[in-house]
Amino acid sequence: MQIVSVGEVADGMRSRVTLAELKVGETGKVLGFDKSEAVYRRRLLAMGLTPRTEFTVVRVAPLGDPVEIRVRGSALALRKDEARALRIERG
Repeated sequence: MQIVSVGEVADGMRSRVTLAELKVGETGKVLGFDKSEAVYRRRLLAMGLTPRTEFTVVRVAPLGDPVEIRVRGSALALRKDEARALRIERG
């Protein structure tokens, strides 16, 4: 029998997706960063994408690259690789 903590149950109920899966107008919250994409972590943190930051998808280019988001009153355009480094929760 596997014992699951309350926090794990709560995490399992959240809708975790990648930024590429969100549509225009949807909101999300930054949960953290993918460890395999450490190159982009510092850059994304410098742009204000810290954990628990909420954002809205404003625009997606026809081929999905780049994705424009509105965060903290500013517009940011993220390339696919940068967006893939973000671990987010659908808002």
